[in-house]
Amino acid sequence: MLHSSTFFGPGTLRDLAASHVSRLVMVPGIVTASSKPKHKATRIVLQCKVCRNTRGVPIAPGLGGAHIPRYCDGGGGGSAAGNTVTGGGPPVPGGANGSGGCGVDSFVVLQGRSSFVDQQTIKLQERPEDVPTGDLPRSLLAVVDRGIVGTIAPGTRVTAIGVYSTFASGGGGGDGGGKKNGSGARASAAVQVPYLRVVGIVDDSDGARSSSGPTFTPEEELEFRAFASSPRAAEELFARMAPNIFGHSDVKKALACLLFGGARKRLPDGTWRRGDINVLLLGDPSTAKSQFLKFASKIAPVAVYTSGKGSSAAGLTASVIRDASGEFYLEGGAMVLADGGVVCIDEFDKMRPEDRVAIHEVRI
Repeated sequence: MLHSSTFFGPGTLRDLAASHVSRLVMVPGIVTASSKPKHKATRIVLQCKVCRNTRGVPIAPGLGGAHIPRYCDGGGGGSAAGNTVTGGGPPVPGGANGSGGCGVDSFVVLQGRSSFVDQQTIKLQERPEDVPTGDLPRSLLAVVDRGIVGTIAPGTRVTAIGVYSTFASGGGGGDGGGKKNGSGARASAAVQVPYLRVVGIVDDSDGARSSSGPTFTPEEELEFRAFASSPRAAEELFARMAPNIFGHSDVKKALACLLFGGARKRLPDGTWRRGDINVLLLGDPSTAKSQFLKFASKIAPVAVYTSGKGSSAAGLTASVIRDASGEFYLEGGAMVLADGGVVCIDEFDKMRPEDRVAIHEVRI
């Protein structure tokens, strides 16, 4: 059983600090990007090219790398020492008997005798409701392996549980990548980049949202039923839409219909007819159009607010990103992050026509 001081949660990505390193944490977020699955070695078997001596080297989990010894300790001199797998102790320069016949860097990896697991890196971003006003959402690199690989798609709201770890800022995982000597090596070993080594993940979308969604008491449910049975429920509901704005009763009715949504229907031929309601506000400047958008983004459980003047087609839908290793992956935009919710686009007429067309084929 974990002690209470070794666990952090529930919290947000913004609350993670240096004091949480090597501790088990639980943070909610949205998966914005995921890489292709790779194969991570959990234990590699090395064989000397000269004396044929073999040894096993364990690999640290997460982004940790392998420490391959440069000298063989199997006897050297070209004599066969047998295929014995030894532990991963410190290397002995010049061989166990000091002959030094095997030379330097004589080990090769035996792929067939090594052990591997599936591994995938994902990008975890803060939920829009957790971002303070005026700040940008923060992101965190997360590593999943084994059975979790390939189960989470970009745009999914999740709650991740894992060990808050670090790796060297120079790259190369946890083996102190980057520069190997001089001040560069010391700097890369001192400055570490945080990441989350995920041990469990929960999908908070659709039916699994009960783990992070609101819960109501029986008294509150009775109050909701009493309000719904009131003959003036619709009028009271419309009046509570943006109460700080005077008038605009028709706009408030449209806003209420947008937030509650319609009924999704399935036709006899098997096709679906969406029940989502889209609203376009047109009017003169300073007529509270942006205030209605901000009210909808704050009151909706899942909402993303963006400005059309600074948005592009890639930023609204999805963009292709190339990481440091040269691998391409998709990163979700505003409409992907707001899947099942509301996308509020201000200054829609300021968008370029080619960017505006990109959202026509989006099905949320």
